Amino acid sequence: MKKILLGTVICISSLCFCQEKDSSIKVSFFDGVAVAGYVDHGAFLNFTGPNVSFTQHNLKLMLGMLPSLRIKEDRSSGTKNSAVMPTLGAGFAVVYKKLVLQIPFYYNAKTSTANGSWKMGVGLGYRFR
Repeated sequence: MKKILLGTVICISSLCFCQEKDSSIKVSFFDGVAVAGYVDHGAFLNFTGPNVSFTQHNLKLMLGMLPSLRIKEDRSSGTKNSAVMPTLGAGFAVVYKKLVLQIPFYYNAKTSTANGSWKMGVGLGYRFR
């Protein structure tokens, strides 16, 4: 575990020091981005969380965590989950000026009828800053 943590810190540090003149790499906790989209027969609403981003001119690429609200109707019989559930995803986002295209990944936990699995979605959003 210590080796993985040390390797991650070294990689992020080296990215911060290896920059081109017109580009920058930075780590942030909120970029002012709101995204809505579709995943696994439901919807999601998220605001980008901690991420590593690369910016060049009007284009920004982000890889990070996505604190989200997932909206999905539970179609099982008997007891049901809430239609709106808080969850944490991870994914990529491409920001061009104020328009955001996002590819998030969310984990669906194991149930009595299905194995646990990762689900990919797609979303569009707006950058406020």
